[in-house]
Amino acid sequence: MGGSARAASITGPEDTPPIVATLVRDGQSTTYETRARNVVEFLEQSGVQVSPGDFVSPALDRAVVDGMRVVYRSAFNFSIQVDGKRVASFGAPATVADAIAAQNIKLGKYDRTEPARDARVTSGMLVRVVRINSWTSHVLETIAAGVSHRFDPSLAAGVTRTVDAGAAGKRELTVRYTKCENERAKRIVLASSVVTEPRPKILVHGIGEFTAIFQGVRDAVAFTGTRIRMVATAYVPYCAGCSGITKLGLRAGHGVVAVDPNVIPLGSRLYVPGYGKAVAGDTGGAIRGNRIDLGFNDLGEALRFGRRPITVYVLR
Repeated sequence: MGGSARAASITGPEDTPPIVATLVRDGQSTTYETRARNVVEFLEQSGVQVSPGDFVSPALDRAVVDGMRVVYRSAFNFSIQVDGKRVASFGAPATVADAIAAQNIKLGKYDRTEPARDARVTSGMLVRVVRINSWTSHVLETIAAGVSHRFDPSLAAGVTRTVDAGAAGKRELTVRYTKCENERAKRIVLASSVVTEPRPKILVHGIGEFTAIFQGVRDAVAFTGTRIRMVATAYVPYCAGCSGITKLGLRAGHGVVAVDPNVIPLGSRLYVPGYGKAVAGDTGGAIRGNRIDLGFNDLGEALRFGRRPITVYVLR
C-alpha cells in the first residue's frame, strides 16, 4: 500500500465548506480537501476517469462525507481456467476469490485455486480452479493366512505334510478417497476392523527322533550315562568365508558338530535325537557353554531344524 499525501483543495461550490476524503487508487493513497458532492464528482476532480470494469467503492452516487475513504481500481485483463475451459476476463478484482466470485464460479468443499484465494490478482494473470472430489467407501481386504511350522518326531526326517490348508481372513476398511482432476485418487484409511480371522496353513516336518533313538541305541554298544541338556542350532558348510574344514580337519557337513571343548571334548562321539550320530569336530566363536551347532548339508533342512533345546548323549 502506498503512502498518503494531502493535496490542495479540490474545486467545488464556494458556499460548501471543504471536507477531507482519501482516494485509494490502485493501492496508492492520497488525501484531499474537497467540496465534491458525490463519489463520481470526487473522482473526476481527482483526475480519475471511470471506465467499464473499473472497481469503485462506495458507489458513484454516494455523497462524499468528511473522512470518507474511496477505493478505485482500474480494470485489467486476466483469465480463469476452470472445468477444462479457459475464460478470458476483464475487471478489477482485488483477490483471486473476488475474481472467481465475479464469474459466478462455485467452489466445492475441497476445491482449491492456484494462486491461493487470498492472493492479489494482477494484469495478465492466469487463475486455475482445481476441482477436488472426496468420498468415503467401505472396502473388504484379504488377510494373508500365513504358515505355521510344526515338527513331528514320529514322521521320517525330511518328510513334510500339510495338516491344514488354512484360509485367508477378511478385514473391512473405511477409506476416504481424494481425487484431484486427472491425478490418481489418494486414499486414507479411517478405520479398520477384522471380519474373519485368518487360519494359518499348518505344515508338519518329520524329524524321525524316535527312529533315530532306536537306531542309536541299537548301533551303540552302550551310553556312558553322560547326558547333557543343550541348546542346538544348525549350520551349513558353504557360508561366506567358510573353508569347509573343521577344527579337527574334518569336512564340515552332516554328522560333524561344533561344541565348546570345555563341555564336550573335541573328537567325542555323540548321539543327538532328531539328528543322529555325530562327532564333536569343530568349535565356534558363539558356541560357548551348553551350546551345540549341528552340521547340515542342505540349507532347507538346517532352517527347518532351527534352534531348540535338546539332550545330547555322549557315546563310549
